[in-house]
Amino acid sequence: MSFSAEWLSLREPFDRRARSAAVLDAVAAALADRPSIAVVDLACGTGSTLRALTQRLPRTQRWRLADNDLGLLARAAALSKPPQLNVEPVPVDLARDLELVLDGPVEFVTTSALLDLVSQEWLERLVTETAARRLPVYAALTYDGLATLDPVDPLDLTLIDAVNQHQRTDKGFGPALGPEAAVTAPERFKAVGYAVTQGSSDWVFGPKAVEIQTEVLAGWAAAAREIGVPIDDVIGWLARRRGHIAAGRSAMRIGHVDFFARPTTTR
Repeated sequence: MSFSAEWLSLREPFDRRARSAAVLDAVAAALADRPSIAVVDLACGTGSTLRALTQRLPRTQRWRLADNDLGLLARAAALSKPPQLNVEPVPVDLARDLELVLDGPVEFVTTSALLDLVSQEWLERLVTETAARRLPVYAALTYDGLATLDPVDPLDLTLIDAVNQHQRTDKGFGPALGPEAAVTAPERFKAVGYAVTQGSSDWVFGPKAVEIQTEVLAGWAAAAREIGVPIDDVIGWLARRRGHIAAGRSAMRIGHVDFFARPTTTR
């Protein structure tokens, strides 16, 4: 699946604030002694992970940006500006060709907002392939299934449960892990001998975050309808929640997890 550039642009400031500082510090500390770094970013979108990390990595960087959306890749390719930053866009179907994109001069693997969309089988491929190459992995913004909305509505839990069910449907990688990915992915890296630093990276939307709250709630309503929540319930819930947004009294917290997994021995 792919997301629009407009949605990715809307969410990026909130992603940036949400990213776990402790996990980012662990990445920076682990890679600080390298004179340069070669990175592959899986499902790069427009390059938000690069923008979040570039100041924390060795000065000379080569990024291989992998995505199946040519429009998003074109935007990401435009990031190749400073002489120390080389950006190579790679059009690739990650569901089919993950192993291919990890081949070659790669020293670090990154991804954001991906692992809750992939299957258990695909996650096992990622763990196996990165462990075989002894590559450190930074995975950010994996949805964990927890959300709180204020003010509370009687149907909030029904809608959140429906969203979590929808998250487990096939997103192009097979039946998705959905919220389970936030626990399963770090544990799978630990099982192959990686040391894992983990931290929460919750989205926090205050009353002034009108546009993103509106978009998230509309997406949740659509997901709930696909799962089978009665349409009258969905319409009523969405109308009430939009009313709270319009009145300037709506707030949301949506749970996410970041982790940095590094091999305990070098290649």
